[in-house]
Amino acid sequence: MTIEECLLGPAGLGELAIAPEELRRARELALTRDHPVDLADAVITRVERFAAERDRPAVRDVRGRLGYAELAQQARRMATLMERSGVAPGTVVAVGGERGTAVVAAFLATELLGALYLPADGNWPARRVADVLGQAGAVLLLNTDPDTVSPSLAEGAAEAGVPVVRAAEAAGCEPWRGPARLEGQDQPRYVLFTSGSTGRPKGAVVEHQGMLNHLFAKVVDLGLTADDVVAQTAPLGFDISIWQMLCPLLVGGEVSVVADRIAHDSVAFARLMAEHHVTVVELVPTMVRLLLDDLAAAPEAGQPAGLRWMLATGEELPTEVARRWLQEMPQAGLVNAYGPTECSDDVTHHTVLPADLDLLRLPIGRPVINTQLYVLRSEGEGWRACERGETGELFVGGVGVGRGYVSDPDRTREAFFRDPFLDTPTGRLYRTGDAVKVLPQGALQYLGRVDRQVKIAGVRMELGEIEAVLQRHPKVGAAAVVVHDFAAGHHRR
Repeated sequence: MTIEECLLGPAGLGELAIAPEELRRARELALTRDHPVDLADAVITRVERFAAERDRPAVRDVRGRLGYAELAQQARRMATLMERSGVAPGTVVAVGGERGTAVVAAFLATELLGALYLPADGNWPARRVADVLGQAGAVLLLNTDPDTVSPSLAEGAAEAGVPVVRAAEAAGCEPWRGPARLEGQDQPRYVLFTSGSTGRPKGAVVEHQGMLNHLFAKVVDLGLTADDVVAQTAPLGFDISIWQMLCPLLVGGEVSVVADRIAHDSVAFARLMAEHHVTVVELVPTMVRLLLDDLAAAPEAGQPAGLRWMLATGEELPTEVARRWLQEMPQAGLVNAYGPTECSDDVTHHTVLPADLDLLRLPIGRPVINTQLYVLRSEGEGWRACERGETGELFVGGVGVGRGYVSDPDRTREAFFRDPFLDTPTGRLYRTGDAVKVLPQGALQYLGRVDRQVKIAGVRMELGEIEAVLQRHPKVGAAAVVVHDFAAGHHRR
């Protein structure tokens, strides 16, 4: 099954009820940012270009380091293995295993074949693995671990009827020939599953143009060059893992893949940053706080002197954490980033300044390149545009807006709309469900959810999904879920 068979076309989008006068006002009040970028390239094409010009280190993990030429060769051998296993343009390849060079090569191999990348986390329960593989119509699970596949991945794949292929078998394959099968900028590139309110995760489908635009947004706003080393710390099921492993490859930089045992040990992570000359890191604010705490308690570990940027994302960045960062890590800028998986990851960036520390809630910033942001308020049976300082719900337009949810037309219509404001490359508008307002200086401020979704340590959760799972038990008649903040001594309903 191809991904196109799992998705609806434009007819499957919702219609935004907004009067002509409010439509005009929303256009005038929108936050927009245009920037020319070439969205017709493939990451693997850039990798091979750098390999031909001057080979250099591309990616390293606990097992070793690959140059650009070695990475390209590994990707082409994996493409041959995948094609032999039934992968064709538009099909979905699940990739499971520990973060490492093999995962990066596997993603590039899907680009070569015109297939879609679907990360599968070995820490998921087998039932979730089976559900994700089944919803996406995956044709195989590529196990990137050097030895055996994790039990939950093996069991989940068997339940879904998806064959498991070991990536190590690619070593005996001839390199795949030909250019990357990029049939159009709107070609679906990957599927990532997020929490769902019905008890089932939702598979957000992101297009090539959205992915590439987000990668270039990081290049532009962080000033990335071939001298940069980006740490890949995120689990594969998180959207930030995509840019962490691909963005450096667009500019000739290096990816430093951080193993879980090091990523969860702040002192060891700080030492790795120094050893690998890491210049860019993105963490959830909870981990930023732990890093500051642990380094303060172990000054002998030293500061990561080469670090240029710390990005905080996935949950609200507390002002106090930002204050500590600016005081204790003055060599590295702090960016508050915000964005939904459905829009190719971050849609805003904000470099935190000392003046921001007077605010109770930090700004999430202005739009990344080729993105339009609208703040609307529901009134009666329609929507109206919000003035600056007025709280409303955030809608996202532009290149980054994804296709919708795989095999789920109803939830797609609830969140994805025809864009009535601009003629954009996607023609789609995404309703985030986040309450925001535009501050006097023109930056957005996040104010919370308009529904029951929460984030815990950066993990997006629908309380309704947890309740739905609990209620499957034959001895549970009804369930209600609340979030209790033990540190603050209060709970959130």
